[in-house]
Amino acid sequence: MTGYGGCVLPATTAKEGPRTVPPTPDADPRPLTDEPLGIDLLNTRWIDASGRHDLLDSLDGLAIWLGSPLVRQALDSAPVPVEEETLQRLLRARAALDEAIASPRQPGPGAVEALNSVLAHGRTGHRLTADGPATFTEVDAPSWLPAWQAARDYLRLLGERPERIRACGNPECILHFYDVSKNGTRRWCSMAGCGNRAKAQRHYARTKST
Repeated sequence: MTGYGGCVLPATTAKEGPRTVPPTPDADPRPLTDEPLGIDLLNTRWIDASGRHDLLDSLDGLAIWLGSPLVRQALDSAPVPVEEETLQRLLRARAALDEAIASPRQPGPGAVEALNSVLAHGRTGHRLTADGPATFTEVDAPSWLPAWQAARDYLRLLGERPERIRACGNPECILHFYDVSKNGTRRWCSMAGCGNRAKAQRHYARTKST
């Protein structure tokens, strides 16, 4: 197993010369990049005027996602290989989250099994060190870290406010968000995007009917 944070644990043997995230990765093209990791992984797919996009359709896209500030912070800047194995494990986690988010408070058996199969590849533990108590994360291999952390983060959101895990109110949008507004009434992935489009459509409908 490979350990991260607090304690240094024995690492699995890595492939020779794995590709890593560049210090300055290309800009993230996604319209929504500030959601918690468990939802951010889902938001690697989006739709805009030019069509449907998937950031994780290539290793270049994987490098962009791993290099984004939110993901770097969530992974505590741990080294993650930019390779096909990492990508496939992320896609597996994303598919599991797809099933789970369809009904956050009452996930079906398939969603439970799919998410747990990802979570089985890591764990969080606690140890006493010379500097005091420490928390660490263990995963079966570095390529499992992003997928496992995304699944674990989704569990955290479920434990806090599952009713705040939502899909954008625009039926043509496939983005999700975690509503942190005070009154819990957020409807859109962003007011600048889908929110403004909905307002414009309502205004057009009113003026057309008069």
